[in-house]
Amino acid sequence: MNADQGKQSSQEAAAPAARAARPLEFLSFTLGEEEYGIDIQRVQELRGYDAVTRIANAPEYIKGVVNLRGIIVPIIDMRIKFALGTPSYDQFTVVIVLNIGGRVVGMVVDSVSDVITLSPEQIKPAPAMGSVLDTDYLIGLGTLDERMLILVDIDRLMSSEEMGLVEAAAA
Repeated sequence: MNADQGKQSSQEAAAPAARAARPLEFLSFTLGEEEYGIDIQRVQELRGYDAVTRIANAPEYIKGVVNLRGIIVPIIDMRIKFALGTPSYDQFTVVIVLNIGGRVVGMVVDSVSDVITLSPEQIKPAPAMGSVLDTDYLIGLGTLDERMLILVDIDRLMSSEEMGLVEAAAA
């Protein structure tokens, strides 16, 4: 009976630690040759790329807006935002509709792969690249077998002053 009590208390003690280090789920997508990941909890839906209504004087990476069931949603082309060459739109092009801070934003990517579960041990900090690469918007690098995902802090990126989407929409 004493051994059972000891086993039970050690399991109870391990439970909070297991919750603290719980796996995280990321939606993986491609931009050019690289694979990226964003927090799956920010994803509202996936859609094919449709024509957008262009907004005058908007930055080049803001393709325009679409009407999504009565909500006007800005559409950002991440290939242009990350300077990954000239985007092309085909049957694989996907718009990831995000819900960030109560605001809905669409993000154009080349394709969506799958949902990947990573444990905290599989996420490595992004290397310091100096001024060559802005790592402020990166959570880190996720490794899964031979795959490496660039994990984007989508909340920080979309609410950045440069993007001006989440705060501008709130004003």
